[in-house]
Amino acid sequence: YSMPAILKGQVMVGDFIFSRYRLLLLAIVIVVMTALWLLLHKTSFGRVVRAGVQRPDMVAALGIRLQPYMTAIVVLGVSTAALGGVLFGPIAVVHPAMGTEIMTVAFVVVVIGGLGSFWGVVLAALLVGVVRGITIHFEPAAGEASMYVLMFLVLMFRPRGLLGERIERFE
Repeated sequence: YSMPAILKGQVMVGDFIFSRYRLLLLAIVIVVMTALWLLLHKTSFGRVVRAGVQRPDMVAALGIRLQPYMTAIVVLGVSTAALGGVLFGPIAVVHPAMGTEIMTVAFVVVVIGGLGSFWGVVLAALLVGVVRGITIHFEPAAGEASMYVLMFLVLMFRPRGLLGERIERFE
């Protein structure tokens, strides 16, 4: 499908040119990420989910059934992925395997950001995007490799990622 006419065109901000639709996507991403962060960090639902991920035995000992919470998390994840697919449709070719193309990038971003760190993943996503963009500008063939080099460098100096939490049982 195509995007609405009002979102076609570009906006100039200083020396930079931005697509109106991509600016809308950026705003939607900021709203969705903020809402997810608030849900997971400022509600009792989020408290149970975070506790259930780290210590499911303790949550069960408190008499809380984790299955409905984890089912809700899966539904939330699938819904977020569906929203991403719908919003990405006007600027990309939509096909059944389109998610597999970005899975590797998502994995690299999570590893660089650090497991268990929401803001680490946000920072890593920005960092990977900037590094890939700069690399593609100067050497298009090296764009894909640049994120792996970045991951290697981060893991050499910070094995748990940029903002990853220290996990005692693994260190």
